[in-house]
Amino acid sequence: MSNYLAIATITATLQRTLQASVQIDVDGARVTTVRPDRLGSGSPEAGVNIYLYDILMNPAWRSADLRQRHSEEKYIKRSQTGLDLYYLLTCYGNDVELEPQRLMGSIIRTFNSKSNITTESIRETVTDSTLAFLADSDLAEQVETISISPVDLNVEEISKIWSVFFQTPYSLSIAYKTSIVLIDAGDIPKKPLPVRNLQRHVTPYQPAIAQIKVKEELSKIWQTQLATNPLILASSTLLIKGDKLSADITQVRIGNVTATPQKVTNQEITLELASIPVESLRAGMQSLQVIHPQQRVNSNIVPILLRPTIEEITVSNLKGRGNDPRSAEITVRVNVSIESTQQLTLVLTELSPSQFAGYSYEKTKNRQNISHSVTFIVNDCPPGTYLVRLVVDGAESLLTVDTDPQSPTFEQYIAPLVVIS
Repeated sequence: MSNYLAIATITATLQRTLQASVQIDVDGARVTTVRPDRLGSGSPEAGVNIYLYDILMNPAWRSADLRQRHSEEKYIKRSQTGLDLYYLLTCYGNDVELEPQRLMGSIIRTFNSKSNITTESIRETVTDSTLAFLADSDLAEQVETISISPVDLNVEEISKIWSVFFQTPYSLSIAYKTSIVLIDAGDIPKKPLPVRNLQRHVTPYQPAIAQIKVKEELSKIWQTQLATNPLILASSTLLIKGDKLSADITQVRIGNVTATPQKVTNQEITLELASIPVESLRAGMQSLQVIHPQQRVNSNIVPILLRPTIEEITVSNLKGRGNDPRSAEITVRVNVSIESTQQLTLVLTELSPSQFAGYSYEKTKNRQNISHSVTFIVNDCPPGTYLVRLVVDGAESLLTVDTDPQSPTFEQYIAPLVVIS
């Protein structure tokens, strides 16, 4: 869910994402967010303009509000509106030096490699001091993935946009859609307290989760993220903080798994994820809820991001000779389960002190319904040694950092690695 600032937060995040890439590809290029007809005439400086030209209700969420009400118009769940946002991206610059076309290539490459708007990029946007008006945005708490995809516009459609909307000469443009953006209703649902017996005596409380922390410190390099976005692994110990958490029997539900915590007080629950069979845990975004089965009451639901840990990497069907790019099948095995419906990305980053090169692959082979391993089809990859990361629905596996002060690679990433020879 997210509040009324969701739309503006998406636009600002797209702007920051593009600005980071286009200014490298075309020196001095800027990304703006104004109406195309306000950019002026003549020879504008090199840049990209992002304009939100249409907003449509997402079909899957069109009737969601009706399902969340009783016939008496009482809410059983806070209502949400699902939106698809349509953006027109226009490129400007020196046509002699093909700046608009170079910028267009930069846009396509950037959104192709970053097809999802990540929680991290949203948090960076709302904490940007130049965007103080977005400080109250809670879009980063939305559980549903926000994707970016190109929109095919024919000549008639794009001509109509420029002639009707802007009444200005056409400039090189492309359209993209972001989906799904959920805006939460301002009204708070009122859920009646559960009945304990036939004498209509009601239970006086309901547990409430306020915050989830991770007990252990993973590494100094990750500590800056722990306060707002805990790095949760299958081996983590969770500290669930809140109010009225204790009962005669207290359980914690993560996804479809119910576990018994190691320590419970009214204000804090300690849960060791290692006590849960690892095959029962699923990588990616999970829902967490405190349950009091005897009183038949549950707490609010809080999303957590469970990151997979890579256990094994194998390379097969390697093809290519000399300095030519290689094609291969890379199988990655992780400690937690992966479902066939989850979006997966394999990220390879060249391990080299002199240069940086990164590649990502999404094409997989023979995926099972539930599995601990997945095989990626890799093409056009130069031979070399690569750091490996697996991203499951936005949950990225962590790299290993060298913590030995005497090592020549101290505080550098050293694993997991794969060699493509």
